[in-house]
Amino acid sequence: MVAQATKPLSAPQKALRKLGLERPIDLALHLPLRYEDETRVTRIEDARDAQVVQIEGVIIRSEMRYGGQRQLLVEIEDDSGSCMLRFFNAYPSQQKSLVLGKRIRALGEVRGGLMGLTMMHPSVKSAETDLPQALTPVYPTSAGLPQAYLRRAVEGGLARADLTETLKPEELAALGLDAQWTLRAALHFLHHPTPDVTLSMLQDRSHPAWRRLKFEELLSQQLSQSKAKQERAQLKAVCLAASSGLRGELSVEPALHARLLASLPFALTNAQQRVCREIDQDLSRAVPMHRLLQGDVGAGKTVVAALAAARCIELGWQCALMAPTEILASQHFNKLLAWLEPLGVMVAWLTGSQKAKERREMLAMIASGQAQLVIGTHAIIQDKVSFDKLALVIIDEQHRFGVAQRLALRDKTQAQSRSAQQLEPHMLMMTATPIPRTLAMSYYADLDISTIDSLPPGRTPVLTKVISDQRRDEVLVRIRAQIDAGRQVYWVCPLIEESEALDLANATATHAAISAALPAVEVGLLHSRMAPADKKAIMARFTQGHMGVLVSTTVIEVGVDVPNASLMVVEHAERFGLSQLHQLRGRVGRGVAASACVLLYSTGEASRLGDLARERLRAMAQTNDGFDIARRDLEIRGPGDFLGARQSGVAMLRFADLQLDADLLDLAAQFAPRLLAQHPQRAEQHMNRWLGAQVAFLKA
Repeated sequence: MVAQATKPLSAPQKALRKLGLERPIDLALHLPLRYEDETRVTRIEDARDAQVVQIEGVIIRSEMRYGGQRQLLVEIEDDSGSCMLRFFNAYPSQQKSLVLGKRIRALGEVRGGLMGLTMMHPSVKSAETDLPQALTPVYPTSAGLPQAYLRRAVEGGLARADLTETLKPEELAALGLDAQWTLRAALHFLHHPTPDVTLSMLQDRSHPAWRRLKFEELLSQQLSQSKAKQERAQLKAVCLAASSGLRGELSVEPALHARLLASLPFALTNAQQRVCREIDQDLSRAVPMHRLLQGDVGAGKTVVAALAAARCIELGWQCALMAPTEILASQHFNKLLAWLEPLGVMVAWLTGSQKAKERREMLAMIASGQAQLVIGTHAIIQDKVSFDKLALVIIDEQHRFGVAQRLALRDKTQAQSRSAQQLEPHMLMMTATPIPRTLAMSYYADLDISTIDSLPPGRTPVLTKVISDQRRDEVLVRIRAQIDAGRQVYWVCPLIEESEALDLANATATHAAISAALPAVEVGLLHSRMAPADKKAIMARFTQGHMGVLVSTTVIEVGVDVPNASLMVVEHAERFGLSQLHQLRGRVGRGVAASACVLLYSTGEASRLGDLARERLRAMAQTNDGFDIARRDLEIRGPGDFLGARQSGVAMLRFADLQLDADLLDLAAQFAPRLLAQHPQRAEQHMNRWLGAQVAFLKA
């Protein structure tokens, strides 16, 4: 039997596939960007300048002009006046279809002038066709995909898509949603709205049809999050209660947690104590913990993580802590080593820059179980790393790791060798970027969230000043005063190389300029392209107080803890995001001295402040509250950018808006667990429909 050759795809078919529009449901959910009103005809004399209207008339002139640019001029008239239609780069075939005496309709923007009314490149149809009864949709498209072809494809998809109702009318009514707007009715209306609809309700997506669609999307997200949490509850983990150690016995040091707590040179805040209790409750269960620990910069998350690690280690198990950068990992290593090594804990260090011999030694210690706490970068998840009895995974700045990286570390456990059933490690993820409520309810709904909502005593508020870079000399005077007072200074630059497109001072040039201005001061330079050993040496000199000023790129954004640093200068602050600026500001104010953060913005033509940049800088000057900063950042950037380059592995919302649709999010969050528990088949059908379409959308 001869196989039939596959028919090659046409250009429009290829364009549809490129947009992710392959299945009927994908086409049905491809909603218009805007609408054109072809349901009515405006008399030519009633058309106003800059108004988009449809006019109808008889062609009284049709002329092709040749010159620098081929142009077709077509004049039509009705009983009230005439209008000239202009088509550039027209083809002779187009002129043949627009012959004298033919009655046509033209839709476009009217322009007035000395020569009368004109339409540039209008949409033209024969007047013999009936006026449509609904607004004409204009869809997002790409090259090679005409609107007419796309409209037919969407219409076919809408007819073939499985839009079976998964929600009952009484359920919708109980949720306060209009039951007449079934999914099919809502989608059909949004593709073909009637001309009597208020356009503003379509544009701001407040129409009941839009609300039904957004609720469907939010419900699918909540269902998937609830299902993930439900499935994780069926997994088994090591029970790290105080009475159960490895093989059910207590280790030699059962009081490590208590001894660490007693050895700390400070008392835990009430917020830290509450969070520790929440984590201890999770660890004492035989179900894997999946908790996000959030807290503002300097709130004291590291000591909470250390106490969780101590709970794990004292019972004979291993703990791993992974950080996104070597500087942050090193900071954790030094701090936890100082706390735990005197108590007899073996702490291992693992990064990609280690020498081969040291790395082999560390790998052997980890595999044998001798290393009780392993701290490092993404090097921890490489294939050669094998744990003996990993029970707790701590991930700092979790949003900087993709889902695959987090799962790879989770899979490092080899506890199945000690049990007939594979055991999952407990996971504690930390972030210094507080999660706004709506974001926590949607993208983090499968996590338990602990919040350290107060700072330890002694943290001094940081004064933030937003000033023009034309006042750099004043800033240098301020730096000299800080150095003379025995303090230290950060100066952060956004780039390390000159950019032809942007007139930005790079870190190297800034380092040279500050060194020249302060010849008696040691000025260090730190950037991402330096060798790890050089970075470590520079940070050591700054941390030890030998260096007065550290010029750096954003590698010092998180984790660096130098209490003596009291001034942070951020160059070209308008080019940083809100959360990033807040993280940078958090590097100062960690000691008892009054601290300040100076945000320098550029006044050059290429760096003129836009509205969003101005809004970010104003927000920084107005508040030190990380939760308020995070809320404003979400409003400005949206969840996709807030979560970081979509590497979170969670589909971005396509139709709903977390800020504007918080009421629908609340309804979906309340209803999803009930639907999943009482009607799992309907819940599964709902999820499959939406999540499949969402994956196709994100791939496009």
